Amino acid sequence: MAELHDLRPAAGSHQTSKRKGRGPGSGKGKTAGRGENGQKSRSGGSIRPGFEGGQMPLQRRIPKRGFAPYKRKVFQIVNVGDLARVEGTTVNAQTLRDAGLIRSDRGLIKVLAMGDLSQAYTVEAHKFSGGAVAKIEAAGGNITTVGPVVRPDSVAAAEEAENDG
Repeated sequence: MAELHDLRPAAGSHQTSKRKGRGPGSGKGKTAGRGENGQKSRSGGSIRPGFEGGQMPLQRRIPKRGFAPYKRKVFQIVNVGDLARVEGTTVNAQTLRDAGLIRSDRGLIKVLAMGDLSQAYTVEAHKFSGGAVAKIEAAGGNITTVGPVVRPDSVAAAEEAENDG
């Protein structure tokens, strides 16, 4: 068994850093690899990203369009045809997560109508397309629309608001 005094980094993984400005024999003496004069040779002499020497920068020259909504709702999409990958006939956020159809069981879920159903499912999601509802009910299943995900801190805030009011 390896012991602490036997541990070494892998060969070639650890290199000592080049000591700059330590004389002509080091190969990086005098100007320390910074060239001769100019702003970039000075200590603290760096310019911010995007600065083009006073010319109007590209980021400001390009026209801006649209906006990003502050409270954008991002849905995780699940198609009706993918429900066959879920074990059992009850489909909710946890079973979809276990089947690998969604990344997070805390996010919003929308069921769309692509694909066909082979059996009846009880599906819980935040939104359904009209075609998905028709296909699920035609197969003998039923749907349940669940409310938005409530975070623990907002639950506490809601209880405080009720108690104060």
